[in-house]
Amino acid sequence: MSLVLDPAAQDLLFREARTANTFTDEPVTDEQVQAIYELVKYGPTAFNQSPLRITLVRSPEARERLVQHMAEGNRPKTAAAPLVAILSADNEFHEELPQLFPHFPQAKDAFFSERPVREGAASLNAALQAAYFIVGVRAAGLAAGPMTGLDFEGVRKEFLDDDHTPLMVVNIGRPGPDAWFPRSPRLSYEQVVTTV
Repeated sequence: MSLVLDPAAQDLLFREARTANTFTDEPVTDEQVQAIYELVKYGPTAFNQSPLRITLVRSPEARERLVQHMAEGNRPKTAAAPLVAILSADNEFHEELPQLFPHFPQAKDAFFSERPVREGAASLNAALQAAYFIVGVRAAGLAAGPMTGLDFEGVRKEFLDDDHTPLMVVNIGRPGPDAWFPRSPRLSYEQVVTTV
């Protein structure tokens, strides 16, 4: 059985998409980011909780503050990317549940009244949304460079608050010269899929 998605779109989103390590200086506009969000906001989360929050780092001053918290090997590409997004999980996402899950607004208190439960749910579901965000960046014809090599607590203190947990930093833009490392191997279908 073949996939329904056009082969060119399959290549754009998956087969040819790579983590970019260099970028051109072409700007990434607010309109592009909004179009990405409007596409990926429909990705599934439990109870439609939608805990992902996106902090766009645009100003030179904010970029400099962020670069300090990146691992040494990630600093040059974060400094040079046209746009950098800090993706975080909102641990107080439950406050939005009456709007997001209107057919059962009691879910806010019935399932998420305790902070540790919210943190676990927020982390898992925001990570799922982050994956959709990366695919959305690709759908916009841009390259994404997601990274977890950073000082998470430093990023949280510098850019967020106690209610938000950073998940990753994503460099965004058009790929520059020598943007790609050689593609690493992947596991085969047989290594991954088990039928019971």
